[in-house]
Amino acid sequence: MTRAVVALLLLLAVVASALLVVDSRHQARQLFLQLESLAAQRDEANSEWSRLQLEQATLGDAGRVEKIADDQLGMQSPDEIKILIVNL
Repeated sequence: MTRAVVALLLLLAVVASALLVVDSRHQARQLFLQLESLAAQRDEANSEWSRLQLEQATLGDAGRVEKIADDQLGMQSPDEIKILIVNL
């Protein structure tokens, strides 16, 4: 092979290598953006989960449930004489 052919092959190899580096960096940037987006979604989901846990604790509070049962449903606690405790 002549020097010109070897130089041309080396030039093609360098250009191909440069194109692969550019493509690799582009993919890395795209994956980083996707990672950041997923991290933001995770943070939003964690925030929503915390809010829902707080809401569940508030809605399930025994005093609140008893007040709603009394106000809206007309329910009342039974007299102590009507309560039977069964031991197993």
